[in-house]
Amino acid sequence: MPRTLGGSSVTTVQAPPAPVARFCVGVTGHRLNHAGLQTQAAAVRASLAALLAQIDARAKTFSSSPPRLHSMLADGADQFCADAALACGWELVAPLPFGLALAGATAEDWQGEAAAAALAHAQARADGAGAPDPAFAAVDRFFDYATKAQVFALAERDAQIERLYRQRAHGDGEAQAAFAAETSHRYTLASRVIVEQSDLLIALWDGVSRTGFGGTGHTIAAALESGVPVAWIRPDAPEVWRILRTPEDLADLDAARRDSEPEAALARIVEDALRADRPPGHGDAHASAGMAEFLKEAWPEKSNRLWHGYRRIEAMFGESGNPFRSLTQTYARPDQIADGAWRDLMARIGALPGLAEDFVAQLRNSIAPRFAFADGISTHLSDAYRGGMILNFALSAVAAVGGLTYMPFFTYYEKPEFAIFELTMLCAIVLVTQIGGKRRWHGRWFESRRVAEYLRHNPILLAIGVARPAGRWPRGVETSWPEWYARQTLREIGLPRATVTPAFLRAALELVLQPHVVSQRDYHLAKAKRLRNVHDNLDKLSMALFICAIVVVAGYVTLKGVEMLPGVGSLVSPRQTSQFTYFGVVLPLLGATIAGVRYFGDFERFSSISEVAAEKLDAIAARIAALLRLSDADIDYEVVARLAHAIDDVVVGEIESWQAVFGGKHITIPV
Repeated sequence: MPRTLGGSSVTTVQAPPAPVARFCVGVTGHRLNHAGLQTQAAAVRASLAALLAQIDARAKTFSSSPPRLHSMLADGADQFCADAALACGWELVAPLPFGLALAGATAEDWQGEAAAAALAHAQARADGAGAPDPAFAAVDRFFDYATKAQVFALAERDAQIERLYRQRAHGDGEAQAAFAAETSHRYTLASRVIVEQSDLLIALWDGVSRTGFGGTGHTIAAALESGVPVAWIRPDAPEVWRILRTPEDLADLDAARRDSEPEAALARIVEDALRADRPPGHGDAHASAGMAEFLKEAWPEKSNRLWHGYRRIEAMFGESGNPFRSLTQTYARPDQIADGAWRDLMARIGALPGLAEDFVAQLRNSIAPRFAFADGISTHLSDAYRGGMILNFALSAVAAVGGLTYMPFFTYYEKPEFAIFELTMLCAIVLVTQIGGKRRWHGRWFESRRVAEYLRHNPILLAIGVARPAGRWPRGVETSWPEWYARQTLREIGLPRATVTPAFLRAALELVLQPHVVSQRDYHLAKAKRLRNVHDNLDKLSMALFICAIVVVAGYVTLKGVEMLPGVGSLVSPRQTSQFTYFGVVLPLLGATIAGVRYFGDFERFSSISEVAAEKLDAIAARIAALLRLSDADIDYEVVARLAHAIDDVVVGEIESWQAVFGGKHITIPV
């Protein structure tokens, strides 16, 4: 049965289904004009087909979704791998360094008038108006693959590169050098997109060239730096392949060649990517149970007032306005968020020129409901865990105060009633602690919050083709299923079908990145100020209570000292002595309780975390504003992608800092 937190209205809203895992592969390698590939083409094809068949068989063990291949569709390794992938029924995605026409025209190194004719033919094929032409077979082969692929084309500099393309074809040496530099840069960008979208990179590489930007060796190094393993095939010996895992493997390729169990390593890579319930030994023994709990969570329509303690502290000590106003929250339902809180975001993403219309529908059906569910459950669990601890602190103080109250105001014979009251409060503390521990309020809150925060900003990254590489996702101390869940949710959509143009990039900055960064910056600024106020005011209250205790005790000592003077009678009666004792104990006790709440809440550190996040986001907002003042020609995909990655780094850094603060603070007896 779905569990509730007690006292909350629960509807029949069900958790969105878990994402269907998908294994994603990238390919890089030599073109057909490479000497080794020309002589071993048939053997290379056979080796690639066998490798993809192994991946396919292993992936089917864990997922019903076919793997996905990311390829730039160049002749040679890219097209060989595409043939094998299509034969296995895989999805084919093409991150292209140029728009379709220019990518097709550069399929071969045309010179002179042939270059212009090839470009015209490629443009006609891109427009859907051209027929195959034997004179431009390489162009036609490229478009045969492109029609079978989901294309993400980086076309924002096509006008400049096309001009260089025409000039260098007619012997312009400067244009030749500029064209080579520009194309290397574009291939570097497209390769980076492939690496970010892949769990494994297949590389057909001679092991020699490593320095050319955008080349095979450079792409392999980038993948390994990003934590993406590489299946390395040599063109001159394609029957044997090896797994490279770290950049250091490139320094000792002979050792990599001696790898005796590449098939077992490949199986582990596929399994690690597709299994949320990794077996013991991966540090994730409870992942399956954690995600199973999440998928069975009962949807709470509203927050429970019993657990509002933490937020009530914030309202009383950190905000202006009525501190006793209602704090009841109604959570955004998964089936309604697309037309509610996310409506504006999806409208802005949908307005990006060149983005496929179905992308917003995919957001609506995949990411939005999963985010809303995780966000609602996490918010509710946060109230339960933090509110439960605040309740424990309050009950602890009430128990102690209640147990002592008989002393100054009642007689010894009435003590049993106060003892019963104290016992009741102490039992309530133990009960709250046991319930919170048994129901894993702390763990479930951490896990669902990680899911929500990853999914909150990733639609923005997805829309512009940016992703966190598989090897760069953080891991939880006890479980990593939230990262798996978020990553596979994003993989369900993958790269959008889009053509990146100057208008696309400017709209991405104005409509998507800037509003998100500014809103998150303002949120963190307000949060930092509120939490700083809470910390300072709790500190002042705690200090005031201790000062009052000092005054009370000092007053008692003074009166007793005066009594010792000659001729002075008794100034403090036994009842008054009890009252002095009572307040001398209760006031520092309350002060210590307030200090305990302040320590548990770590308001100051959370304020500092938000301040740091706000500063970083403000710097990013300034960079975006500076970019928007430039002309379209000065805004390229690399700059925008770098900003998107900076936003992602801020979010992940904030999550990791938050976990470091609250990670070890499980619900417990307040001490």
